[in-house]
Amino acid sequence: MKTLIVSLKSSGEVLNDFKNAFKKINVHRKNPHFEISFDSKKDFIKFVNNIDILSMILKFKPKSVYELSKLCNKDASNLNKIINFFCDFEIIKIKKQKIAGREVNTPIVEYDNIQFNLAA
Repeated sequence: MKTLIVSLKSSGEVLNDFKNAFKKINVHRKNPHFEISFDSKKDFIKFVNNIDILSMILKFKPKSVYELSKLCNKDASNLNKIINFFCDFEIIKIKKQKIAGREVNTPIVEYDNIQFNLAA
């Protein structure tokens, strides 16, 4: 099970966390740690407001962004902007594949669990 930890931190705290993570890699720690630290309250709020899209992808496993837009009852172009936001943070990955002769973008979420660390 992959867990994504989401937090809101200053850029200095993020840099310190990176240094600590790099040191742990050198010690060959086997517990993978996936964390996203937002230093912008705006981005953090955007993440939280659109977390339902991640749930829809996990639950229904749509074959395309268009199919996801129908499930979420959202406009496909607006949904693409949200998906690109998630892709920028590597929360969603896009797999290009052909379905019925058409190339489609399939959204994939690799995390089963999301934890929030608000004590940062």
